[in-house]
Amino acid sequence: MELHRGKRGGSVIAYNNQTIWELSKFGNGNLRLVKLNKALADAETTIKLKPEWEKGYFRKGCVLEAMEQYEEAISAFQIALQHNPQNTEVARKIKRLTQLAREQKRAVDVENLRSNIDIGKNLQSLKKELVTKYGDAKMGQNIFSFVISVIESAIKVWHDTGKVDAKVDFLLDDQKTDTEKYAPVVNIEKAFESPHTHGSCFAYLRQYSEESFSKAACMVAPKSIISYPQVWKGQGSRKWKLDQSDGFFVQFESPILRKIWFVASTTEKGRALCRSPEPLDITIHEILPRIFKENEATA
Repeated sequence: MELHRGKRGGSVIAYNNQTIWELSKFGNGNLRLVKLNKALADAETTIKLKPEWEKGYFRKGCVLEAMEQYEEAISAFQIALQHNPQNTEVARKIKRLTQLAREQKRAVDVENLRSNIDIGKNLQSLKKELVTKYGDAKMGQNIFSFVISVIESAIKVWHDTGKVDAKVDFLLDDQKTDTEKYAPVVNIEKAFESPHTHGSCFAYLRQYSEESFSKAACMVAPKSIISYPQVWKGQGSRKWKLDQSDGFFVQFESPILRKIWFVASTTEKGRALCRSPEPLDITIHEILPRIFKENEATA
């Protein structure tokens, strides 16, 4: 029985039941060869020519499954099951793909969360405070951009590697800093091993900030390497109010303003996921003492 006529390479082809069966098998062969787009087109042609036949929908579902388009695959398999409710293989596929679709959606949600942390928006109050404290919108914006850049870079590295290096970024003075002598980043990996190394590091950083004419500094330190001071183990008024998640501290230092945040991290679908920075009380949870001498005129 002729169902359709079309041209291929100049010749006329008559589609009948045998041709539909061949198209169906050809689609399956393409699937094995990972020629997925062609296999999908063949499955669609099969469905168009004989929409009541379950095999076309089954082939389409298999191709979409191979493409990891699980929701669309489930829809195709559900139609196949409507045409043959006794097909246990299709029922099993629907059950398995439903779980895969949930996992896929969760993975997409995690990736969206990883890429959509808006640090600038979360810390808008810091920007306003900087402008007010400095009395200079340009200076406030400059320092704010510096802090945001440090935090965003740390989050990106954490997402990529699951860790960050302990370091202090300095906002150097374009006019005064001898950039041949002073780098914008100081590694402080050993600073938190003991009270002694902690004190030595602090003294060095304070001297460095003065001699380099730095305007501000921003420390990043992973919680996991801090043996001293373990500020999350305080009691009473110093008690840690966040959970015990892994993550890293960010401490901002300037002559007139100090801030500290904790960026918690969890593992979702095997991927590290940083949360938004949580502000802490720096008088209780400081990781380093004041690096800059306090500017009494503006304090």
